[in-house]
Amino acid sequence: MAQVAARAKKREAPKTRAKRRASRTRLTRAQIEEMFARFEALDPDPRTELEYRDPFTLLVAVVLSAQATDVSVNRVTPALFEAADTPEKMVALGEEAVSERIKTIGLFRNKAKNVIALSRKLVAEHDGKVPARREALEALPGVGRKTANVVLNVAFGQPTIAIDTHIFRVSNRTGLAPGKTPLEVEHTLERVIPEQYKLHAHHWLILHGRYVCKARKPECWRCHIRDLCAFKQKVEAPA
Repeated sequence: MAQVAARAKKREAPKTRAKRRASRTRLTRAQIEEMFARFEALDPDPRTELEYRDPFTLLVAVVLSAQATDVSVNRVTPALFEAADTPEKMVALGEEAVSERIKTIGLFRNKAKNVIALSRKLVAEHDGKVPARREALEALPGVGRKTANVVLNVAFGQPTIAIDTHIFRVSNRTGLAPGKTPLEVEHTLERVIPEQYKLHAHHWLILHGRYVCKARKPECWRCHIRDLCAFKQKVEAPA
């Protein structure tokens, strides 16, 4: 039996090692330190582009932003929050009224259902307050790991990193945190980003991906971390 177990372990070893290699950064510690030092120098206090008033309205805005742009969410939330800016008021407003106010964003009916359901749960289980714990946040309807990470970071100042499409792309393209899944990228970022930069890392990376390291045509010619980036197909400035 011991020999069988040893052979099985030997067969699994290459696969395990390959997985570990895939989750390693392709940059040196010095390069990563310099990368985030530059991000900080350019934008010392980055902020979310979602408009909100407090933890509850932030939570609602982030739930609405799934598969939608921040711009489209910001168009509908002023009227929504004017009518209901607390869980109690949101429940009283009702699902149909919420749907009517957010109907210009994708999946609005399902999102309205989740907003009402999470509001009810906040009232029933959290005294109408947004919890500052991941487990409690992820137990709310419509709230996954990414949404929980955004709320923990923005509302409660915790050094979490929410992996959206921009951060996933930037992490892989630059070599900062290569990974096949958002969770793998998140864990690698948590491990390699210097402690003093973790609080704002989420916003620096998302803004860099949104405005510079774009999906179809990254604007490498104006990238302030170009010399640190492992991406080989650098895009030159248009003629």
